[in-house]
Amino acid sequence: MTRVLVTGGAGFLGSHVAAALVERDDVELVVAGDVRPPEHPLEGVVYDDCDVTRASGLVALLQRHEIDVVVHLAAIVNPGRDHDLEYRVDVDGSRHVLEACVEARVGRIVVSSSGAAYGYHADSPEWLRESDPVRGNDEFPYARHKRLVEEMLAEYRTDHPELEQVVFRIGTILGPTVRNQITALWDGPAILGVRGSESPFVFVWVDDVAEAMARAATGGPPGIYNLAGDGRVTVHEIARRLGKPVVTVPAGLLAFALRIGRMLRLTVHGPEQVGFLRYRPVLANDALKRDFGYAPALTSAEAFEAYLVTHPGVARR
Repeated sequence: MTRVLVTGGAGFLGSHVAAALVERDDVELVVAGDVRPPEHPLEGVVYDDCDVTRASGLVALLQRHEIDVVVHLAAIVNPGRDHDLEYRVDVDGSRHVLEACVEARVGRIVVSSSGAAYGYHADSPEWLRESDPVRGNDEFPYARHKRLVEEMLAEYRTDHPELEQVVFRIGTILGPTVRNQITALWDGPAILGVRGSESPFVFVWVDDVAEAMARAATGGPPGIYNLAGDGRVTVHEIARRLGKPVVTVPAGLLAFALRIGRMLRLTVHGPEQVGFLRYRPVLANDALKRDFGYAPALTSAEAFEAYLVTHPGVARR
C-alpha cells in the first residue's frame, strides 16, 4: 500500500492525478499539497499546505504523512511577466522537493516535465525521443526552466539512486477546463501560422496523463518517458477542423510585431514565441507504450476532438 503526496495537488492536473490515485486499491493515502485550498475538494484526499518555494516544512510534511512516493506537479505553466517567480517555483521548488525526498527517505518521485525541455529548434528531428538531447531555450523561460530541472534530476539519479525517478515529458495537455497559451490560439476568427512551418502539435487528454502518473506512483519501471497521444495535428488541420482560415505571417514580421507588442505591454509574449510556434517538439511515445506499459486511450487528434466537445464555442462547425 502506497502513501502519495501530490505537490500542486489543488491545481488542474493535480486534482485529476489525486482523483486517479484515490481510485486505486494499492494506494493507502493521497495527500494533495498546495499553497491554496482546492476549489472542489475530493472525497478521500487529505489536503495540506505545501509551498515548494520554501525548503522549510517539506521534510516535516513528508514525515508527518509517512509518504512513500511524491508526484511533483507544482509549476507555473502559463508564463507571465514575473520570470523570477516562475524560476522560484519551477527550478528552486523542484530542488527543494528533491532535497526533502532524500532527507525523508522517499522511495520514488514522479515528475511532470514537458516536451518544452527539448526546446524549440530548427534542427530537432521530426519525432523526438527520450534519447534526444534536452536543450530548452534560454530565451524562453519555461523551456529553460524545464531543461534546468531535467539536468538537476540527472544529477540526482547519479548521486541518489535510492530515490527512483519517473519523469514524464508531456505534450500539450487538453481537458474540459483547459485554458492556456496554446488553446488561446484557437479562440479568434483566424488561426495564426508561421510561413513555411506546419506547426505540428501533439496532444494528450488529461485523464491519460493522470492514469499514467497514478501508475507511475504505484509501480512500473523508473525512467524517462514522452507522454503524448499517438500522432500529431498540424496548424492547417486544426484550422480546417475549426472552420477558420489560417493567417500565414513571415517569421521575421511576426517577431517584429511581438517585440513591439511587448514593449507596449500589449502582450507578455515576445519574439521567442515565433520559435514556439514554428519548431514544435513532436513527441514519439514508443517508449511509453513499450517500456512503461501505458498506451494513451486517445490519440492527439482524438484529444483535440474531445477538447472541442467540452468547448463548444471554439469551432465554427
